[in-house]
Amino acid sequence: MLGSGGGEGGHGLDVPEATAQAERLLAAWPAAPGPAQRRKLASLLLAGGEPASALVQWLRLPGDERRAGDGLDENLVTILTGLMQRPDEHYRIAAVLAARRGHERVHPVDDHTADSPDADPKAAGAAIAKAWDNRYTAARMRRANALESRLDTPAGALSMYRAYNAPGAALETFRSDFGAALEEPSPQRFGRGYVAYWETRNLRMASNIRGVMSARPGMRVLVVVGAAHKAYLEACLGQMHDVRIVATDRVLR
Repeated sequence: MLGSGGGEGGHGLDVPEATAQAERLLAAWPAAPGPAQRRKLASLLLAGGEPASALVQWLRLPGDERRAGDGLDENLVTILTGLMQRPDEHYRIAAVLAARRGHERVHPVDDHTADSPDADPKAAGAAIAKAWDNRYTAARMRRANALESRLDTPAGALSMYRAYNAPGAALETFRSDFGAALEEPSPQRFGRGYVAYWETRNLRMASNIRGVMSARPGMRVLVVVGAAHKAYLEACLGQMHDVRIVATDRVLR
């Protein structure tokens, strides 16, 4: 299970040491770990900046074992219970599904290492916002508002996911967002810089996804990301020799 990334928590350990300890635990992970082992691993994953994976461990605990102890103090318990309430795909989808399917973690793939500050953030923001103010964006917003008005039913939620993953959605997104930014006329070429960042970010995400897959050739992977990443990741991963992309309409039946 792969999610786009994130960081949270504190444990008294620095991130590299917490990550190393978590990896050592997972390398020797038993088939039937006890509650104390899951609480310990959850605490290390939080300290290592993997809150979605920590939540997987929390959700795999029996209800009466979701408590402080074994490295989890009350503050970390509060963080974990709070994650379950966040409207975020890392926690509402990826972690829940990973726990339900018997996985031990969600692998973060979006580390935002492509992020870099603009020389003039205010001017850059204004230029990109102006580029986004176009008829394609207006059409996307109308469609999104209609779809999101029906999220109070399972059928409505599934319809939204099908629409955002439909074949024509990527082109609509490009025209309203990245394509419009490429034509943005500022002397500083803010729009082109924005697109360069976006493409670099997606290349690094694709690399991280491929790296996770190398651990077990032939494994199946579900990548949970924002819909605007989908076409870029498919284009990148589609060039890999040992990767086969499954159409989302087969998943969203």
